[in-house]
Amino acid sequence: MVHAFRSRQALLPENLALRQQLTVFHRRHPRLRLGTVDKFFWVFARRFWSGWKNALMVVTPETVLHWHRAGFRLCWSLISRARRRVGRKPLSREVGNLIFQIVAENPTWGPPRIHGELIMLGFDVSERAISRWMRQAPRDPQPARRWLTFLRNHREAIAAMDLFTVPTITFRLLYCFFLISHDRRRILHFNVTRHPTSHWILQQLREAFPYQSARRFLLLDRDTKYGLEVSKAIQSMNIAAVQTSFQSPWQNGIAERWVGTCRRELLDHILALDERHLRRLLSEFVSYYHNDRTHLGLGKETPDRRVRSAASGPVICYARLGGLHHRYDARPDLRRLPLAHLVGRVSDLRSLTTIIRNG
Repeated sequence: MVHAFRSRQALLPENLALRQQLTVFHRRHPRLRLGTVDKFFWVFARRFWSGWKNALMVVTPETVLHWHRAGFRLCWSLISRARRRVGRKPLSREVGNLIFQIVAENPTWGPPRIHGELIMLGFDVSERAISRWMRQAPRDPQPARRWLTFLRNHREAIAAMDLFTVPTITFRLLYCFFLISHDRRRILHFNVTRHPTSHWILQQLREAFPYQSARRFLLLDRDTKYGLEVSKAIQSMNIAAVQTSFQSPWQNGIAERWVGTCRRELLDHILALDERHLRRLLSEFVSYYHNDRTHLGLGKETPDRRVRSAASGPVICYARLGGLHHRYDARPDLRRLPLAHLVGRVSDLRSLTTIIRNG
């Protein structure tokens, strides 16, 4: 009993000795692993003892605060899990499929109209839930197919125009203007200039559509080089100008694809010297593009409807654009031709030789 009621002065050396031993222990084991019970002890000590920081040596006070916050989060997460869920019950898959069916069969109906139909059917569902399910409804591919069919049926009345730049060997820029038709992807007109003014573009439109041969619709972007003069000239030619949105080149897809084709198959392989040189190369490329190059969008045909070779002879190679591209045709096998055909050929050659000699 006497040992239990020792004075405060007798406890001070003992506490000092214990603190010194804890300090030595802390130096030998810098990282201590405290259990869950130890953590709860210091959390409760912080709650009920004002001088807990003075007696704490194993860990820092910030660590105890971190334990307290973690315990707070754990406590309320367990409470939230134990509570009953409030609000409406989630919709069943049967009701969701019914909403999808109504949306597909009635594309003009909104959430209030569908909500009324479901109430009449006896379903307890909110209008807000119907709005969420409507956003998840699968899209009907039929409208896209109908629009594609409409474009295919009217593509001969649609043309597009655009400008793109080409750097020269002297680090200058040349501007290439072109018009392309949507039906056979034919280049209706093209030209090259160093200064594309609105009057120059207007003259290109007149050359592309002479004698009222213009298309019904003309697709173009919002380039500032066109100006008001070009818009007024398009209206005077009885053409409906359809402008794309800002920074939306995909809306003029056919023209942009031709620009990409021209760059990949011609411009990336040459150095333009001047306007005349670039105009000649573009003229040869357009001729190759119309007569020789097959197109995926045209069913592997050419814009000018290249005739398939019916001969079975050896294959002949024709260079295009100085050997950058080639065309391949089959030479007729003279050994397999009928004799009457060969005799006719020989007689035609003799007649031609006679005409040349007499001429």
